[in-house]
Amino acid sequence: MGDRRAARRLRRRRLQRFSRLSGGEEAVGLDHIVSFLPVRDAVALGQTCRYFRQVCDSEGVWRRVCRRLCPRLRREGTAGARPWKRAAILNYTKGLYFQTFGGRRRCLGKSVAPLLAHGYRKFLPAKEHVFVLDHGGTLFFLRSALVASPLGQLQWRRACRCGVLCRGAKDFTTDPRSDTAYRKYVYVLAARAQGGAGPGARLCDCVEVYLQASGQRVFRMTFHAAMAFKQLVLVGQETERSLLLLTEHGKIYSLTVNEAQLEQPRAYTVQLALRKVSRSLPHVAVRAMASNRSSAAYLTEKGAVYFEVHAPGVYRDLFGTLQAFDPLDVQMPLALSLPAKVLSCALGYNHLGLVDEFGRIFMQGNNRFGQLGTGDKIDRAEPAQVHGLKRPLDVWCGLNHSLVLMGGGALGQDVLGCGCGAGGRLPGWPKGSAAFVKLHVKVPLGARSLCSTRECLYLLSSHDIEGLPSYRELPPRRAAPPPESPGAQACERYLSQLQGCPTLAGRLAALKEAVGALPLLACQKDFLWGALELIQHVARPRSPPAGS
Repeated sequence: MGDRRAARRLRRRRLQRFSRLSGGEEAVGLDHIVSFLPVRDAVALGQTCRYFRQVCDSEGVWRRVCRRLCPRLRREGTAGARPWKRAAILNYTKGLYFQTFGGRRRCLGKSVAPLLAHGYRKFLPAKEHVFVLDHGGTLFFLRSALVASPLGQLQWRRACRCGVLCRGAKDFTTDPRSDTAYRKYVYVLAARAQGGAGPGARLCDCVEVYLQASGQRVFRMTFHAAMAFKQLVLVGQETERSLLLLTEHGKIYSLTVNEAQLEQPRAYTVQLALRKVSRSLPHVAVRAMASNRSSAAYLTEKGAVYFEVHAPGVYRDLFGTLQAFDPLDVQMPLALSLPAKVLSCALGYNHLGLVDEFGRIFMQGNNRFGQLGTGDKIDRAEPAQVHGLKRPLDVWCGLNHSLVLMGGGALGQDVLGCGCGAGGRLPGWPKGSAAFVKLHVKVPLGARSLCSTRECLYLLSSHDIEGLPSYRELPPRRAAPPPESPGAQACERYLSQLQGCPTLAGRLAALKEAVGALPLLACQKDFLWGALELIQHVARPRSPPAGS
């Protein structure tokens, strides 16, 4: 220990002497040299000692690294306490990866990354495109195609073209069903300037609808400047689609859209109404939403979860009964009882996954294929904890299976799955599994979210140093000792009597009395009495034979 301290002291003196000789120019030169290192090497160098940590953590180093990685990025596109370091790591780790389920080669591929993208924040695969939203508010579409292999199976070709769909986007969504064949339109929530582009222009939120095949805008609806939204989801069928909009203040509005009339060149008015969850619970502020074709989930600021289910079959799968289902009032919010605050929610067709503030995973709903990961195929009408998994990065619920992206440790990151494995949807487990098992998937660096379709498993990587889930430590349990039962008290009393009997006959008599007083079955008492009589007969002293 003394040698290490002496070495550190000597190294510190040399650095100070060199700094005095160079007139203070050494730090500037070292910053310039460190800025040419790869991001991983710069982070590793900063972990060696305190001096290099100060040098490698300076914003000047990360500003030059960010300009080298993404020359067109401006400071307006960054945010946070460490904007340049966050921007550099976002752009260094950004990538969209996919693994096909069909064919013999099941390796991880990477799509073409847009050069103008400032990291990746959200993605959604469609039938012919993959839509990616970056942290700067630009929505890109990556052109992809399914091609036939020589063996007659479908293979995914690398994205051959990428373009900008729109700018100033806040959020986007499409058909909530897991099958990409239904995703015909893309709904985009964006902020647009009204009244010209001058200094007096007002920013108003609007919803724009695009055709996913061509990227053409077919519909647009603009809201009042006082209405500021941050998220949108879709619920329902194509002819009676409900568009749910979440405001900045936690209120939910909805409007009905008929997708069969979107391509008609005419203008019509839609009615924006307050959703029942905001009318019946005016004091509750909603933080995030999740949706499926027949249900929607709302996460509040305090960590509570409310559900609204529109189909009786889905209601029975989620809650195990139809007793409280009212077909005339399907918007009635139903509260879930959980012991802790919920941070995220993944909603499938007939099951769901929840992650609380302590990193625990809870599953609820239909478990016919083992998609809840509880080790059995028993349905759960209430949230059931999945033991053995904690602190996930992302949870995704599909049609009959579930996926979990676990955080990185010494061995890196892993993708775990459970449920039906037909069609290769659980790589390495074609027969499926009722418990979460490790899939044969190579997870890229900085993976943060995942999604699965009928053809591919997608992984989005873009490490955000300020966007990691902040899990808490589970408080220690202070369980009181269980009260002693009457049977235990009787055993203690008879054991003390046995210790007080000096002879074997007295101990056997005490044992017979204890067996008769203990709460045992009749067959058990008969067996114990017979055993005690046999012991007494064997231990009885025998008289010597005559004539001995």
